[in-house]
Amino acid sequence: MQSRIVLVSEDKDFFEYIIPKLNIRKYDELFRFTFNEIPEKLHLLSNSLVIINSENNKEQTLELLALLKKTASIVFSFNDDEDFRIDAYKAGMFDYITILTKDKELEAKVASALNYVSSLEKNNMYRDILVKNNIITKHNEVFLDYVNILDRELIKIQETSASAILAAISPDEKTKFLIQPNQVETIILNNVRKNDILMNYATNKYFLLLYDTDINSAYKIWNKIRQNIPEKIYAGFAQCLNKSRQQIVNEVLNKLHEAINVDKNMPQQEKIEILPNENFKLFRQEFNKKIDQIISPVFYHIQQKYNNKLFGTNIEQDIGEGFGILIIKGKNSSGSFKITTPGAAAISVDITYQSNYKNEAKKNVFPKAKRITLEPKELEAGLIEDLLEQFIIEFKSEVNNEFN
Repeated sequence: MQSRIVLVSEDKDFFEYIIPKLNIRKYDELFRFTFNEIPEKLHLLSNSLVIINSENNKEQTLELLALLKKTASIVFSFNDDEDFRIDAYKAGMFDYITILTKDKELEAKVASALNYVSSLEKNNMYRDILVKNNIITKHNEVFLDYVNILDRELIKIQETSASAILAAISPDEKTKFLIQPNQVETIILNNVRKNDILMNYATNKYFLLLYDTDINSAYKIWNKIRQNIPEKIYAGFAQCLNKSRQQIVNEVLNKLHEAINVDKNMPQQEKIEILPNENFKLFRQEFNKKIDQIISPVFYHIQQKYNNKLFGTNIEQDIGEGFGILIIKGKNSSGSFKITTPGAAAISVDITYQSNYKNEAKKNVFPKAKRITLEPKELEAGLIEDLLEQFIIEFKSEVNNEFN
């Protein structure tokens, strides 16, 4: 297999010294750069073995290592400076050699680094496949299909009686759609362990599965994450053992909403505060404002997230005087999610399904139509978004076989 080796040094004599020791084959690629040339050549350092001559360039070496944390980097030093070696390992160095390193040992270190590069290259290839198939996000290790991931992990938890906590995480409604999604993802992933699992639930809303953790430890991890995020962000937690996926999801989302609602600094204008005895005309006016401020933006984001990506369906929305409706249309099936105000005391969410199957046996595959009644103060973006996600999941589970 072809290998790419990149040498970085300000001293040309280093190239003459190190190259004969590398046993480079005819089909391997070899590049020589100075530190100043690296910024324009970073693309060549991906999936490469990088050997850096740190002599007289220790600070530049540490800066370069910080840029190459996902690359196999071997640092060369004329003398074995223990403090610098420790700093280099902390910065992401793969291995360390000096002028006293024997040729056989150097050869072994290079071979080990090249094997690591090969593994990274394969991992990147597999990762590209996962991104292409909408399994993980493009920028981070965040799973997009939380239903299957949770179902799989819960089986392991129940079989092993493992201690695990599920967290639901979301910024507040004021900044939710302003934060860059990969910003929150990166901060979370940088503060959890490799075996913890981060899953996307909605726009800037995540489920985080923490293994070998109790509630108290989960709060400690959460405080560490929260301190690194500049905007207001909230979390709810639930234990996983002996619970179904839907039980855990419902519990953790309720805990998240509780955390958001107890924040006294949350802007009150984001909610409808109309008392039951106030006249319906005034209530309708306030509701129409919330259609523009809350319902329409949430419908739009859900439509952008799933349209033409959801098992061969299209998603449409319609906003009008006193109502908002989101419709999923499939080949033989459709579902609607409609928000209306039947009176000044309540808001109704009506979920209905329709089947056009020619096969009579399949006409009853959908659950019955249902109505969810909300108090006016409950109409906030996070809750509507959660209800929409559940509506789509339910629809998907009922018609999945249609598109296989």
